[in-house]
Amino acid sequence: MAVYLDFDNAKPNDVAAFGRATIDLYANEIGPMEDAVTFSKYVGGSPANTAIAMARLGLRVGYVGKVSDDQFGRFITRHLGENGVDVSHIAVAAPGIRSGVTMGEIRPDGCSCFMYRSDCADLHIDCAQLDEDYIASHRLLLVSGTSLSHSPAREAVFLAIEYARRNGVRVSFDLDYREGTWNSPEEASVYFTLAARQADMVLGTREEFDMMERVYHPENRSDAQSAQWLLDAGVKVVSIKQGKNGSFVYTRDGRCVGGIYPAKVLKTFGAGDSYSSAFTYALLKGRDMSTALQYAAAASSITISGHSCSDAMPSLASVENYMASHEYVLPEII
Repeated sequence: MAVYLDFDNAKPNDVAAFGRATIDLYANEIGPMEDAVTFSKYVGGSPANTAIAMARLGLRVGYVGKVSDDQFGRFITRHLGENGVDVSHIAVAAPGIRSGVTMGEIRPDGCSCFMYRSDCADLHIDCAQLDEDYIASHRLLLVSGTSLSHSPAREAVFLAIEYARRNGVRVSFDLDYREGTWNSPEEASVYFTLAARQADMVLGTREEFDMMERVYHPENRSDAQSAQWLLDAGVKVVSIKQGKNGSFVYTRDGRCVGGIYPAKVLKTFGAGDSYSSAFTYALLKGRDMSTALQYAAAASSITISGHSCSDAMPSLASVENYMASHEYVLPEII
């Protein structure tokens, strides 16, 4: 069986997640936001959602973050801890700096969200906060593109990657592009490319890869082209997600096609984070690529049937039961 990522199994912990841990407020009423009356509060942010999901799957997960010195910040830290995530390296921002908030509407014809991230707490993660020994104690470092949008978090991302690489920790980079949180698409393209070239695994949607390639590789229009320049740069695993059309993973051995499981879709939020968590779990546990993609698909189908992102992340038993009781459908390959 091919080994795609050579994890250091002597390390005591599995994954250190880095970056955006925020508040999600999702409308309870189905329909446009302007008609919503009540909202439910959850922990949100791609790395936080993924960290919770990984912990529920049984991985040993730590977190490097920064939250506000208020009720929201305390809620984020407490909720991560209650879900099995080590919160010893979550710092508190200076007074007056708030944790980010995302408002979500759930509509029969689709979902959308409104992000409030102006000078938010997780963008104040700085280099001085990082503990090299802590990062070195994990098998994998997970970083997301949103942390690259502004300083000082931007510089801290690259320092965390350096700490990981020189201590034998693999790096997973989730593109996690959020429109409106960057100064320009070109800026996002530049920093995404710089981070992706230093990663061992890169995950994103087709649209996110288009954004990353905007400056340096605008000619890339196929998944194979998007994957090849990263593989040539030393990336080991490239995952390009296509939503209901499945996903495609590229390694030095070629392409592996991922399918979908049927789902009762309430909202699409959180599908990518659930995919990332279960896919990474399977690779850390030594599963082959096809099996890892089945874990990812099942976890995604479960998550999009729930109201939240983080609270809807499934346990390992739920994922494996779903795989056993539902038909796995491969997409038509073009």
